[in-house]
Amino acid sequence: MFAATVLTLFPEMFPGPLGLSLAGDALSRGLWSLEARDIREHGLGRHRTVDDTPAGGGPGMVMRVDVLAASLDATLQPDDQRPRLIMSPRGAPFTQARARDWAAGPGLVVVCPRFEGVDERVIEGRGLIEVSVGDYVLSGGEIAALAVLDACVRLIPGVMGKLESGEQESFESGLLEYPHYTRPREWEGRAIPDVLLSGDHGRIDKWRQEEAERITRERRPDLF
Repeated sequence: MFAATVLTLFPEMFPGPLGLSLAGDALSRGLWSLEARDIREHGLGRHRTVDDTPAGGGPGMVMRVDVLAASLDATLQPDDQRPRLIMSPRGAPFTQARARDWAAGPGLVVVCPRFEGVDERVIEGRGLIEVSVGDYVLSGGEIAALAVLDACVRLIPGVMGKLESGEQESFESGLLEYPHYTRPREWEGRAIPDVLLSGDHGRIDKWRQEEAERITRERRPDLF
């Protein structure tokens, strides 16, 4: 079973949207599990301090290596083979290929940083994989972690109604997905393309491939 453990200063943010819709239904059916652990449980002193000023000076605060390492060590078992992620705007881009790879594995351990980031030594010392969900900065890693987990969970067998739902979508073939239509046949003068109503599956497949290529070329030429 896919088991997700999230290390965060805000465990109340989980499951959040992961407790609804497909992911929530799969969670209730035991197709995957989610545990949110509070990093502050390992904070220092009466106030459970988890951060300190950056070495060398500069703005903001940095999450302490000893606190975060203690949280990880309390979470991980010696035989835990799950990838250990830390959400970071400087990380490697999260992709559909990674989602599919991780969804097929035992699960994920995901660290959600706050403040200016974390002490670099915990990344090195605990073998954390830095992962980014885009070229922008969020207030913390929680929203990014929700996105990563959602992308993985929906690919777990039994979560989606049809396997094809996960195979015929953006990025699976290296292209963005083709347009979709449904009833009514005409809306505000806009009609469903005739080819989709022809019943000729060969023509439909060809149209969808051409549309996927057109949209990818226009919006994401880098994928070519």
